[in-house]
Amino acid sequence: MAVTGRPLSRRLAVALIGLGLLSGCIAPESTPRQTDGAVLRAGFDRIPLPPMKRFPPAPGTPARRSNADMARDFMDLSFRLETGRPLDAFSRFTAPLTYRLTGQVPPTAATDLGELIARLRTEAGLSLSAAAPEDQAAITIEFLPRRQLQARARDAACFVAPRVSSWTEYRRARGSDLDWTDFTFRDRVAIFIPSDTGPQEIRDCLNEEMAQALGPLNDLYRLPDSVFNDDNIEGRLTGFDMLMLRATYAPELTPGMSPGEVEVRIPGILARLNPAGARPASFPPQTPRAYGEAIARALGPGARGGGRVRAAEEALAIARPWSDWRTGFAWLSLGRVLPRDRLAEVRAAFANAAALYRSQRLPLHAAHADLQRALLALSDGAFTDALSLADGAIPAARTGRDAALLAGLLAVRAVALDRTGQPDAARAARLDSLGWARYGMASDTEVRARLAFIEALAPDEKG
Repeated sequence: MAVTGRPLSRRLAVALIGLGLLSGCIAPESTPRQTDGAVLRAGFDRIPLPPMKRFPPAPGTPARRSNADMARDFMDLSFRLETGRPLDAFSRFTAPLTYRLTGQVPPTAATDLGELIARLRTEAGLSLSAAAPEDQAAITIEFLPRRQLQARARDAACFVAPRVSSWTEYRRARGSDLDWTDFTFRDRVAIFIPSDTGPQEIRDCLNEEMAQALGPLNDLYRLPDSVFNDDNIEGRLTGFDMLMLRATYAPELTPGMSPGEVEVRIPGILARLNPAGARPASFPPQTPRAYGEAIARALGPGARGGGRVRAAEEALAIARPWSDWRTGFAWLSLGRVLPRDRLAEVRAAFANAAALYRSQRLPLHAAHADLQRALLALSDGAFTDALSLADGAIPAARTGRDAALLAGLLAVRAVALDRTGQPDAARAARLDSLGWARYGMASDTEVRARLAFIEALAPDEKG
């Protein structure tokens, strides 16, 4: 059995804003004050929470890479599991594509699923419909408490399983029933998502698990523009992802085809579906398993202390020759786990990550690094620098529809404006941050606690 799902250990957006990493690496004299002073009374801690903000529906940015590159990506995504096990035959649904929500469905889930289904119909050309009450759905999406889900899949934020339609069936299933390697003719799967997590995490789980329920089962670190990537920076299906799903259900392909049969057909399929991709290939190098294993040891829930740092340094050593987004993610991971007595290296790690991401034209990725740089500037009292970094990254967070990241950047903006004598603009940014945080974080208590922590990072003096 292999759990195919969104990894918990590498869910960066909310974790970074929660400052678990920063509280371990900022200088001792800059640690948050343990007071209920004027800053907290006037800031995030006491302001009435505004309504939750949401992004309007929008299509993904079209795939921009070479079709030759994406043909290789399609093969690697479609004929291998995340564990590395190969698949001997092409797999996809043969049954009608019906779906159903069950369990303790959170209030935002139906809206986000509706937007996703509309995108899958228009961008991937998939004929998805709600299952009739009396019929079994091809895809059942069940919500259950996080503790219950992680008792069976400790490292997964959410996951999809074959040949079952409920949590009860999943718990009773034998290992052979849950084996994806011989699930060639898909007929029913179940997606399991925590009911007690934030709206953005639910949206991201719906996007990634629906994509894997319908199509490829693998994740590849070499894909910067995809949810099929364990860095989890992209939360919504991208144009690349929609193209992969459209190709999966192309009439030229049928379940049971061998890798060789698909490999012959996929270039023509992509040429037909994506004529703009007729350009020379770049073929970034394959990612060795050692890289992903090192990242998992650095950021995984069981990782501790010096072992985390050594693992992040190992990932960086592997990725340095590439000088691409994987190198950027290794720098970002290293900055996250370095201890407070290596603060200069923390700053360099986040700066290097941001620079590499920008060189690869990945503004959303760079915004994650710039949030960390802005938080460090805030703790130093360098409020003008913090404001500049936050303002530079906010557009990318909006375009990337990352509410958790956006809330953190707006929180930095609010504090920096307040400390530089601009209280009215600070209040507007603070309210904006709270609205986005209510979508990006798990609860109103978490919203207040995490954003108040950002407020408390900054010294009282205006600079």
